[in-house]
Amino acid sequence: MRKKGVEMSMNVIIIAAIGLLILLILAFLIVNYVRNLNEGLKSCSVDYGGVCNSPCSGGVATTDDTDCTKNGQECCKVFG
Repeated sequence: MRKKGVEMSMNVIIIAAIGLLILLILAFLIVNYVRNLNEGLKSCSVDYGGVCNSPCSGGVATTDDTDCTKNGQECCKVFG
């Protein structure tokens, strides 16, 4: 009986399983990285339809952290 063919196929299965596990871990890490980027500073104009001013003159400022807050300004909602 030859067992060399069986050993080679088992090696291929083990290597394929390890490769699949590595791909799943990488996919999980990439998805979490993208999700964390999405939860960062929001764009004042895109997410809130506003502009950056300091202070808001007659407008309503958002309470969320936006790209305006890094410059010491407020994200003022524009009406009209």
